[in-house]
Amino acid sequence: MAKNWYPVIDYLACTECGTCVDFCSHSVYNKAKAPSPVVMQPGNCIDRCHGCGNKCPAGAISYVGDDTGWTPPNGECSAKKSVDCCRGGTCEEDSSKAVLVEYLYLDLNTCDRCIGADAVLEEVLGSIAPALEAAGYTMRLQKVQIATKELAEHYRFLASPTIRVNGQDICGPVAENTCGCCGEISGTDVTCRTFAYKGQAYEVPPKAMLAEGILRAVLGMVQPVCDCGEYSLPENLKNFFEGKAVKTGCCPEGTCG
Repeated sequence: MAKNWYPVIDYLACTECGTCVDFCSHSVYNKAKAPSPVVMQPGNCIDRCHGCGNKCPAGAISYVGDDTGWTPPNGECSAKKSVDCCRGGTCEEDSSKAVLVEYLYLDLNTCDRCIGADAVLEEVLGSIAPALEAAGYTMRLQKVQIATKELAEHYRFLASPTIRVNGQDICGPVAENTCGCCGEISGTDVTCRTFAYKGQAYEVPPKAMLAEGILRAVLGMVQPVCDCGEYSLPENLKNFFEGKAVKTGCCPEGTCG
């Protein structure tokens, strides 16, 4: 069963030195992506371990579920700006100018649309973050692989990939089509997200769409939508996690998620 304790990376602060990946001996990080720190097995993280965060020279690591009062020894205090704290834009450090961008995805090794959306998001943030920071905003980018159904439920995940700004999905209503890549991963029929922009549907969101969505959310041009209602894991995602578990031999019955 997945735990609600694992590292999250602020990719705008991260220098991609690879220290955290090298330090962790529990295969939490995907070594194939080094030096970029990609959390691959969040369930392997040791409860209340701050090892990689203590080593990070940029103070770019915080932990989901951290209530220990720990603060990173380097860089700015990101512990106070954990995912839970900042969802909804109510982080105490912040204020109205703290911006948390969350990229939630199923896979960055095989899935073309997760990989493509990740690249577009980084390019867009590379363009607009300097201007927003010059205007006094504090930008953070966290990428979270939704590796289990427990994580999906924790994040109230509806479709892959999802991009949120201060807890708000910026890509509009969920629409999906068949994803051969995630079907290959799970051995099941899987649908993943498509993105509607100016009358067309895309499997990878256009740069202009993401730039507009981020700026509109940051500048308060959209009415926040409360997502605190009842959540149930979409059947499509349930099939994906069960199929992946069976295919990887994690659980022949597909019940370990």
